[in-house]
Amino acid sequence: MREILREIGMIARALDSISNIEFKALDLTKGQYLYLIRICENPGIIQEKLAEMIKVDRTTAARAIQKLEIQGFIEKRNDDENKKIKKLFATDKGLEIYPFLKREGDYSNKVALNGLSQEEIETIFHLLHRVRRNIDVEWDYVKKGNKREY
Repeated sequence: MREILREIGMIARALDSISNIEFKALDLTKGQYLYLIRICENPGIIQEKLAEMIKVDRTTAARAIQKLEIQGFIEKRNDDENKKIKKLFATDKGLEIYPFLKREGDYSNKVALNGLSQEEIETIFHLLHRVRRNIDVEWDYVKKGNKREY
């Protein structure tokens, strides 16, 4: 069987490394940009949904969110109906750098897909979407404390 997940992992790690280097001047480190982008694109998202979206555990998400809040990129606001719920919003500082983060993501996407036809791009997208949905089931299963049988 082809090692497809190795290829996906190498691509993800390379792009993450590039982003971490390029965003260091913005004081964003170790994947913080992922959180900020998702918060900008989903104003009012709650921490648990954000962690699920990025596929990290709650503790990892909490640390990254706390750092972003301390740095002034995001803020937490109480929900109007349930004061226990904290919604996440980008601050003016976070919104100011979002276009740069978006351009970097668009550029990386363009570079990664260079030389592929529109049909090939659609095929890759749909196949990877199916692969991710398969993994989502496993991620959720393990996240709930279950063990997979190999």
